[in-house]
Amino acid sequence: MSLKAATKKETNRVELEIEVGAEAFEAAVAKAFKKNIGKLNVPGFRKGKAPRHLVEKLYGEGVFYDEAMNDMYPVALDEAIAESGYSYVEDQIDLDVVSVGKEGLVFKATITVKPEATLGQYKGLEAPRTVKDVTDEEVDAEIAKLQERNSRMVSVEDRAAQNGDTVVFDFEGFVDEVPFEGGKAENYSLVLGSGQFIPGFEDQIVGKVIDEEFDVNVTFPEDYQAEELAAKEAVFKCKLHEIKVKELPELNDDFAKECSEFDTLDELKADARDRLTKMNEKAADDAFDSALLDKLVEGMEVEIPDAMINNCVKDHVRDFAYRLQSQGLDIDTYMQYTGMDMASFEEGFRPQAERQVKVRLALEAIVKAENITVTEEEIEEEYKKMADAYKMDVDKVKSYIPVQGISSDLEVEKALGFLKDNAVVTAE
Repeated sequence: MSLKAATKKETNRVELEIEVGAEAFEAAVAKAFKKNIGKLNVPGFRKGKAPRHLVEKLYGEGVFYDEAMNDMYPVALDEAIAESGYSYVEDQIDLDVVSVGKEGLVFKATITVKPEATLGQYKGLEAPRTVKDVTDEEVDAEIAKLQERNSRMVSVEDRAAQNGDTVVFDFEGFVDEVPFEGGKAENYSLVLGSGQFIPGFEDQIVGKVIDEEFDVNVTFPEDYQAEELAAKEAVFKCKLHEIKVKELPELNDDFAKECSEFDTLDELKADARDRLTKMNEKAADDAFDSALLDKLVEGMEVEIPDAMINNCVKDHVRDFAYRLQSQGLDIDTYMQYTGMDMASFEEGFRPQAERQVKVRLALEAIVKAENITVTEEEIEEEYKKMADAYKMDVDKVKSYIPVQGISSDLEVEKALGFLKDNAVVTAE
């Protein structure tokens, strides 16, 4: 394969003229012949036994050319892109055959390529970095979370149900005195006031006592997901079995000893303050980085092909789908629950994807401008980190992630470090 020419046709579109030599193309044609000869009928020969020259005489010299070309395109195109120096963006490829025959194949492929970004100012950018003080109220809230996690549920038998209680009850729903599907449960646990049930349901349990049987009268919302029940009046026949409340442990030194590694409540609070302080410092760093990147992108000139943003959106959707799978859901079920379609779902990721693409292009431009490189040792260390994180062998990780991808990510990371090292903090 050889790249004969690379010509810019329009913004971010490049036409590559590619030649596949006679020997390589002949090998592809021979492969196509072996694959298809069993499907062809040649008078005087059993299927699969006719010589190639007779098949080509009967069906035409180019009978296997199309399959041979389809077999050659991917490899030839990949080699040509690498030789051209352009970075390919996954998008529509326009193919046009210039010539094909015993002398070989010449074709043109028009591809989308990564744009060249022109940087504005990237040294001495100014951005604020403000670390928020940790308040006593925030520390108390952290301790309250720990107190909540160590709470226990206790039964209450000497009073009626109140908002905030957890009640255990049976219910069965009827519309026009006919029970409906999904309207029945036994020993169901519900936090009153949580809004888990349709409006008006939970309020009618408040004031009921253990072993009491009662009716709950409600009207389903007009937009209820089960259309056969929407806007219908219903009666739920209920029986209350248990009332439970959350009992919180007392906040003292014993609590600290039982629920943490510390001996006193004061030590526990000091640790909470320290953790919150570190979180605020990280938040300040993240906000500082984000402000710098916003200014970097604002000063950059670049025309981004739609395909780059579309591909980034699809990556976000794919990641979201993987997270759903880990929770036992699939994307189609999620769409049904939320009432969204894929087009509107993808559109929600578009602003994030657009900024992500711009930031990446800007940082890659800094890599080029400052001749930023990474060493083999840094690449190996990154592979090891990933292997440890995924609990895989390093060689296995390498088989999944090409070295160019690792190298490029590390260069971009260094470019961000360069940007920050050369920035000016305007407020502390």
